[in-house]
Amino acid sequence: MAEDFIPSTDFRSQLTATAGDAFVAEGFDTSAGRVQPSDRPDLADFQCNGALAVAKAAKANPREVATRIQVRLNDDERLQSLEIAGPGFLNFKLNDAALSMRGNAIAGDARLGAPVVAAKRKVIIDFGGPNVAKEMHIGHLRTAVIGESLKRIMRFLGDDVTGDAHFGDWGLQMGQLIVGVSEEMPDLPYFDEAFSGPYPEASPVTLADLGRIYPKTSQRIKGKDLDFLNAARKATRELQQGRPGYRALWQHFVVVSREALKRDYALLGVEFDLWNGESDADPYVEPMIADLEAKGLLVDDQGARVVHVARPGETRKKKLEDGSVVEVPSPPPLLAVSSEGSAMYGTTDVATILQRKTEIQPDLYLYVVDQRQAEHFEQVFRTAYLAGYAVEGQLEHAANGTVNGPDGTPFKTRDGGTLKLHELVSEAVEKAVARLHEQKLGEDLSVAEFNATAHKVAVAALKFAELSNHRLTNYIFDLDRFMTFEGKTGPYLLYQAVRMKSILRKAGEQGLVPGAIVVGEQAERELVLLLDGFDGALRETYLKRAPNILADHVYRLAQAFSKFYAACPVLVGDDEAVKISRLGLVQVVLKQLELGLDLMGLSAPGQM
Repeated sequence: MAEDFIPSTDFRSQLTATAGDAFVAEGFDTSAGRVQPSDRPDLADFQCNGALAVAKAAKANPREVATRIQVRLNDDERLQSLEIAGPGFLNFKLNDAALSMRGNAIAGDARLGAPVVAAKRKVIIDFGGPNVAKEMHIGHLRTAVIGESLKRIMRFLGDDVTGDAHFGDWGLQMGQLIVGVSEEMPDLPYFDEAFSGPYPEASPVTLADLGRIYPKTSQRIKGKDLDFLNAARKATRELQQGRPGYRALWQHFVVVSREALKRDYALLGVEFDLWNGESDADPYVEPMIADLEAKGLLVDDQGARVVHVARPGETRKKKLEDGSVVEVPSPPPLLAVSSEGSAMYGTTDVATILQRKTEIQPDLYLYVVDQRQAEHFEQVFRTAYLAGYAVEGQLEHAANGTVNGPDGTPFKTRDGGTLKLHELVSEAVEKAVARLHEQKLGEDLSVAEFNATAHKVAVAALKFAELSNHRLTNYIFDLDRFMTFEGKTGPYLLYQAVRMKSILRKAGEQGLVPGAIVVGEQAERELVLLLDGFDGALRETYLKRAPNILADHVYRLAQAFSKFYAACPVLVGDDEAVKISRLGLVQVVLKQLELGLDLMGLSAPGQM
C-alpha cells in the first residue's frame, strides 16, 4: 500500500493527489481520486474511475460528478486534455512540457525514479535450501533466482536484508553418510573411538564420493534394510551428541559440499550473506521443546509429541485405506518429537525461527521455497505464533511453482535423470555461443570478452525465463526459446542495452553529449511514461513479492526504446538540439534498464 513508501513524484501519485483534492472539494472522499495507467493508452495516459463509485453511493449521475471534477482540473498545467468517457471515466492526457520535466527529473535522480520504503525493516530471506552431499539440480533454479532478485529489490528499496542459504546439514542423512563412508573406508580414524586426534585436515571424501554414497545409502533405507537404518540412526544420534570423530568427519562433508555449492551459485550470480545450516539451530531445539511443553502446546500422540495447529472447525476430508472417509484437522498437527525421541524436520524449522529471533531479530521472515512445502510452512508458522516466537504476519512463504518438461511434469533429462545446475549453465553457455555466432554478434571481441559475453547471455536467458513468469506459475523449460534475441527473453534485453551503449559511444566519438530531454514525438512520450512507471512497478514487485512485475516493466521499456529508435533518429539530421535531447533520453533509458537488470541479477555486456 502507498503508506509503505515515502511519497513519490511519479505521475500517478501526482494526479491521484490532485484528483483526490478535487473530489474532496466536491464533498466526496479523497480515495475516489485514485488514478491508474489507462487501459486504453491510445486514448489517454491515465484514468480515474472514482466518479462511478461515489455517484452510486450518493445516488447521483456519474457523468455529472465527473464533469464537476473535470471543471476543477481543466486548468492543470500538466494536462493536454481531460475528457470524460463512457458512463463517467476521467481520461488524463499529459502535455509534452510535463513529460519533458518528468523525464529530466528521472534523469537527474540517482535512483532513476525508484521508490523508497517509509520505514526500514530488518528482513531475512531464506532461499536456496541446498543439502550436504547433493549437487544442485534444475529444481533449485527457481528459489535461487527468485530469492536473489527479491533480496536485491528489497535491499535497494531500503530494507536491511539478509539472505540465508539455510544449508541442509543435519538429520538422518548425515548418519547414513557416516555409516556409508565407514563401510567403504573402515580404517579412517574418525571411526576409532579410542583415537584422541588431531583428525586429518584434508577431507577423506570428495563431492563425487558423497554424491555416489548418498543415493546408495538412501536406497538401502527405502529398501527396508533395517540393520543399516538402525546403524544410521545410531550414528546420527552420536553425531548430534557430539562424538568427536563423527563431528570431524561431518565437518568435512559440510565444507566439501558448501564449497561446491558456492561455485554453482556463483555461476548464476547468486550470493548469500549467511550459510547457516540446520545444525546451527540444534542448540535451540532442546530448550524449545521444554518451552513448548511448559506452554502446554505438546500433546502425546501414539508415543510421539505433536503440536495441534488447526483452529476449531478447520478440517479436511481424508480417505482411509479401507475406503472410508473421515474429517481430520487441517493443517495436520506438527510432529515435534518422534516416538523414538528425536526432534523432527519441522521442529528444526521452528527452532530456526527462534534462533533468528534471538540472533538477528528480523521484522519479516521471508521463505522463498517450492509451493509443495506450503502445508509444512503453515504448520511451522502456526507453531511459532502459538509459542510466541513470532507475531501474526511476520512469517511469510513466498511460494514458487516448478520448472517442467514438455510433458508438464518436473523437468528430467532424456535418460530420466535430474539435470545438474552446473550442467544446465554449461549447456546454456554453449547455446549462447552458438546464438551469438548465428547472429554474427561479438565478432570484434577478444576470446576472453566473447566468452564473458556468452556467459552473461546464458545467465540472462535462464534467469529472465524464471523471473518473467509469476513465481507461482509452473512453466515449461525450453532453452531454445529462452535463448533467442527476439521477443520476451533475457538475450533480447541485453541486446537492446548494448544498442544503447553503442549509440552513446558513437555520440561521444562525434563530440556529442546527452542533454536536457525535450519531448515532441509520440515514441518519446511513450518512453518517458514508461520511465515514470518504474516507481509503480517496483512498488508492486515489493508488495506482491513478484519479480515478474519488474521483469515486465524492463521488457516494455526495451520494446519502447526499439520503437523510439526506429521512429526517432538519434545521430542523424542537422538539428543538434534534437540530437542531444534524444541522447539524454537514450542515456536515462539505459540507466534504468541496467538498474532493472541488476535488480533481477542480470548484467549487460559493453558490446556484442
